[in-house]
Amino acid sequence: MSEQTKTICPYCGVGCGIAVTEDMRFAPWGDAPVNNGRICIKGGAAMEVVEHEDRLKTPQIRGEDGELHEATWDEAYDRVVSEMERIRDEHGPDAVGFFGCSKSMNEENYLLQKLARRYGTNNVDNCTRMCHASTVYALRRSLGAGAMTNSMQDLMESADVLWIQGANPAEQHPIANSVYFRQAVLDGATVIQVDPHANKTTRSFDIEGTERHQHLQVEPGTDIPLLNVVIKTVLENDWVDEEFVAERTDGIEDLAETLEDFDKEAAAETCGVPLEDIERAAEAYATAENAAIFTGMGMSQHTCGVDNVQNEINLALITGNLGRPGTGVNPLRGQNNVQGTCDVGAMPNTLPGYQNVEDDELRAAVEEVWGFEVPPEAGLTNVEISRAAGDTIHGLYVMGENPIMSEPDANRVAERLADLEFVVVQDIFPTDTVAYADVVLPATSWAERGGTVANTDRRVQLMRGIDKVYEDTKDDLEILAEIGTRLFGDGTFDFDGPEAVFEELRQVCPIYYGMTYELLGTEGLHWPCLELGDEGDPYLYESAFTTPDGLGHIEGVRHQPPKEVPDEEYPLILTTARLIEHYNTGTMSRRSPTLNRQHPENFVDVHPKDAERYDIADGETVTLRSRRGEIEVQVQVTDDIKEGTVWTTPHFAASSANRLTNDVLDERAKIPEYKAAAVAIEPSGGEPETAADD
Repeated sequence: MSEQTKTICPYCGVGCGIAVTEDMRFAPWGDAPVNNGRICIKGGAAMEVVEHEDRLKTPQIRGEDGELHEATWDEAYDRVVSEMERIRDEHGPDAVGFFGCSKSMNEENYLLQKLARRYGTNNVDNCTRMCHASTVYALRRSLGAGAMTNSMQDLMESADVLWIQGANPAEQHPIANSVYFRQAVLDGATVIQVDPHANKTTRSFDIEGTERHQHLQVEPGTDIPLLNVVIKTVLENDWVDEEFVAERTDGIEDLAETLEDFDKEAAAETCGVPLEDIERAAEAYATAENAAIFTGMGMSQHTCGVDNVQNEINLALITGNLGRPGTGVNPLRGQNNVQGTCDVGAMPNTLPGYQNVEDDELRAAVEEVWGFEVPPEAGLTNVEISRAAGDTIHGLYVMGENPIMSEPDANRVAERLADLEFVVVQDIFPTDTVAYADVVLPATSWAERGGTVANTDRRVQLMRGIDKVYEDTKDDLEILAEIGTRLFGDGTFDFDGPEAVFEELRQVCPIYYGMTYELLGTEGLHWPCLELGDEGDPYLYESAFTTPDGLGHIEGVRHQPPKEVPDEEYPLILTTARLIEHYNTGTMSRRSPTLNRQHPENFVDVHPKDAERYDIADGETVTLRSRRGEIEVQVQVTDDIKEGTVWTTPHFAASSANRLTNDVLDERAKIPEYKAAAVAIEPSGGEPETAADD
């Protein structure tokens, strides 16, 4: 039998353990702590792409002829260093932006953000900005930590009500849904799902004898009024936990004042959900012994994303559903290390451990370990970096991301990247962004290297790699350390592997301080681990919140419609989400034969009345158009979507939803409004595009 190495699945944030054989095959890890050997279709197919022929296998440099040519590593390093030095000399360090990667490990993202700050800029960000920035902002401000308050295990064992809003765990976090959520339902828990789209999550709880479950099918962008109906119903019926509110919160007066003249009937009509259904859901949540909220990108990806999440926090606080097992506000992270990438400081406003970069005392403590000064002002977010490309931004270092597909208004992003003086892309596959790169650095895949990742419930786990597949590739960590050494030559990037990086990370990241590779073992630890020997906290805020005053902050919020609403020219509202078989921009999943057979091309869900109105038949190819671009996709006529709304995915390069989405931002979290854009639909008379994906 082939020797097996235990590691972590590279896809969603659940953090499932899998095993990899020495001949690069998948094997189950039967007693893995998160998933107990169970795996979803993506995890089971994860090894299919490791040896893929499309892998980047050698460095490349763009020549005077405009084409990319193979180069040695020394040539590539020299070009990167010389161009970064030139841009810094000519324009200053803030003329370069750095994109971290939520599929890379903690140690690698830690080095990337350290590289940016040693270079002299805080212009470093990662894809959390595109999916959960508003959640992180609201949770940190109102509770203290920008992460799940509870663990999957305690939620399964203790929650009586699961309130799932703007998330589709059956497709986006399938093992969490099947192992934890479904078991909770079988044990008697009630599910309330709030989503514009009926989906696998809706159907996964259709179990005999469980008719108590509800799906509140809201209009896109109306989550605030729906939650305000819920909260006012709680206030009217005296379902408030008065003792908890008095001792552990502030702001309920503001909430009550905000809702004083609130019209529940009108709000329910705005949401497109019967008032009695919302009130029934409110009673189920508020009167449960333990009720847990799960939130996702359907809540965060709006210009009012912070307020959306704040209203979920409001509901949890006024009912006392925080600080014990089976409760809390729990964002479901979409990538295997999106939590860890933020934990280690790959954001423009925070240092490792979510320490404010503008706080002189906190910054000084990090500088003492690093041995250099950190810029005292927050940098630009990734969307702001892209918007400034060709203006104040002249160079871009992209590690493992694909902004040409992942950012909204993708056609405009491509135009901006073309205006840059210098672009580095460090990746495992030739993504769409490689077309704009001046230097391409071929990295090893997740299965070929080691390090740590943090899953959706704050469990930090070890990934373990095996031998490289392609000899001329290098680990992200090795690449970053070499570039840092060549740029600065002061010893600040001298590391002997990922464990040495982790040891330095511990010194500047208080929530990780009590962790070591040895202590992580095969089980991992939930942060915060503040001292060596700490066993971690599966749930937070048992006795106090970690805000400056120790209180949970309640704040009334009011409805804000999406920045684009339907009109005569664009009469439909577009919303988007992922499929169970695919993952983000498709860099890995679209190269998997198993996954591609399930969904080889994109499609759009259209309500039967809209199909009739626009003379569209099921299976027909249509043009979906917004003010920013258009795509051709096949129609799927279905009652799963509400009339007036259409739904599609971002996975397919030839017909990506992000050619249509709006790049307007939440003013505080700077997250784009992916979940609501005005579109028109019409028969195209052609076949859908099938161009090769990234």
